[in-house]
Amino acid sequence: MSQAYCVKCKEKREMKDEQETTMKNGRRALKGTCSVCKTGMFKILGKA
Repeated sequence: MSQAYCVKCKEKREMKDEQETTMKNGRRALKGTCSVCKTGMFKILGKA
């Protein structure tokens, strides 16, 4: 599990059910849910 900023909790949380995706501009990103409040989270990684 990786950490990302949760907008609802307003702090870094563990991301659950994360999936790596590629955005339109070619950058990689992780999509998942907050382990505490179940809000959707998104973390931008580097270029592929």
